[in-house]
Amino acid sequence: MSAAASRREQIRRAGRGKWQSVSVTRLALRYAQLWGGTARFDDEFSIFVCSGLRGGFGRGGTTFGGAYLTANNTARRVLRHEAIHADQWARFGLTFPFRYLVEEARHRGSANRFEIEAGLADGGYRPTG
Repeated sequence: MSAAASRREQIRRAGRGKWQSVSVTRLALRYAQLWGGTARFDDEFSIFVCSGLRGGFGRGGTTFGGAYLTANNTARRVLRHEAIHADQWARFGLTFPFRYLVEEARHRGSANRFEIEAGLADGGYRPTG
C-alpha cells in the first residue's frame, strides 16, 4: 500500500467511515498545519493527534471530525476521551458542533451530556454534584 493510500485509509478510519466526519477531518488536518501543528495517527484510538498548535482550539484541545487539535495535551486518557468525541462527530455529522454548543449553553462543562459520554475524568473534568 502506498503512503498516500495509507493516509487515505487513516483519514477514513479517523472519520469512522462517515463522509461528513471524513470531510471535517481533512479540513481539520489542514487547519492544524496552518496553526503550526504536526499530525500523527494514533492506531489505538483511530484519531489524528495534531499537537504543537499555537492556538485555534478551545480548552485543552478540540476534536474536529477525527482530528484532535492541541498544544501538548496528549495523555492517553485524554486521547481516549477525544476518540469518543470523534465517534460523536461520526454519529451526528455536521450537526454535532451545533448540538454541542446548545448543550454547552444549557449545561456547561461537566454537566454537558457529550462530555459525560466521553468520560469526565479522562477529559479532565470534575463531576458536578
